[in-house]
Amino acid sequence: MITSAENDLMCRVEGDAPMGSVMRHYWMVACLSEEIKESGGKPLRVGLIGKKYVAFRNTAGEAGFLDEKCSHRGASLALGRNEECGLTCLYHGWRTNVKGEIIDMPSEPEESGFRKKIKHNAYAVKEWAGVIWVYLGDQTEVPEFVPPAWAPTADTKVSIAKIRIPCNWAQVTEGALDSAHSSSLHSSDMVPSRVLEAEADESSWYRPSTDKNPKFRVEKTNYGYHYAAIRRPIKNASTHDYIRTSVFVAPMSVLIPPNKSYNVANVNVPIDDDNTMFHFIGWGENCPDQDAWCKFLSAEQGIDVDEKWISKRNIDNDFLQDRELMAEGNYTGIPGIPNQDIAMWITMGSVADRTEDTLGASDISIVEFRRCVLEQVNLMKSDPKEFSQQIYRKGVETILPSWQGVVPKGTDWTSLEGRSKVKMT
Repeated sequence: MITSAENDLMCRVEGDAPMGSVMRHYWMVACLSEEIKESGGKPLRVGLIGKKYVAFRNTAGEAGFLDEKCSHRGASLALGRNEECGLTCLYHGWRTNVKGEIIDMPSEPEESGFRKKIKHNAYAVKEWAGVIWVYLGDQTEVPEFVPPAWAPTADTKVSIAKIRIPCNWAQVTEGALDSAHSSSLHSSDMVPSRVLEAEADESSWYRPSTDKNPKFRVEKTNYGYHYAAIRRPIKNASTHDYIRTSVFVAPMSVLIPPNKSYNVANVNVPIDDDNTMFHFIGWGENCPDQDAWCKFLSAEQGIDVDEKWISKRNIDNDFLQDRELMAEGNYTGIPGIPNQDIAMWITMGSVADRTEDTLGASDISIVEFRRCVLEQVNLMKSDPKEFSQQIYRKGVETILPSWQGVVPKGTDWTSLEGRSKVKMT
């Protein structure tokens, strides 16, 4: 059971909320590189942790990330001119570069020196594996960027389905860490089959088990935790187990059990207390191309989601659920694995009331997630310096990958043969 105060502490990120402070200590996904692909192109509004920013690629090709409101009178830089290596505010012509320096101030006399006294809020940016990353914490102590486990090299093949969800980041992340639900909610897309290990094609994922009642094991790590969902396989059920392991990388990333073709992850970035930018990621040499990935997930921009990543499926239209399809055997009547999840998350409310939960044996990962997050928040509140030293940084610990496979009963799930750690370089 979690109290109302603990629920708020875990979920709320806006203003001076401790959870927001926690997240500002990490490099975060700001947007996709393709959203600002054009040098000198249109700036992009980005909401993160309750504040508004603008991302852009200047005329020299550099990515920048600034507070959206101009330092002069607060007009939006998202409407500004992207020219001469900076964003020019339309109101009075103040131009700001990627470092936050005001490089032109036509409304003030140059000899006054006023321009050089002003510094706009600008944030450290890293472009990696098709993603624009940003660090929103203290800009005088920016930690080294550590590649995410789902993109260990800058040229890792990555495909990302992106959807804006009108609910809190924590219930989205809990969904990714809940292995038990996949046997029900996703049963028409994660199809039980007589395969030797999880497989995938352009229409479905296949898994070697019909077991809806997995046993769970959890182990804490320096960067979060990982856990195993142990199921009875279809083949050799008396002698073998089917094991799927998931990994929580604090504060908002999950490595999801893969299939034999490619790996899966998600990153759940808080826009504010009530909205989350959800990224469902396929990665690895054999993962589908971006267009095929989004089509498989029914998350194509311009078809399933609009230009702002808002889904056409929502609570007012019952997520376009097809009851005739359900009568024919489809479990949910909602196409696309993430769309099925999103329907559940949104119907919990914009911020789920966890004081009303009834948790069981299948919820051990959910309990561990809440404990892990609250530990971070409480440490941040009591000793910010100690928190900064303890959270995951390069060299602290390598991250175990997610895993799936059929193994002999009694196999130690924490050291399965063939599991290699994701080495941060």
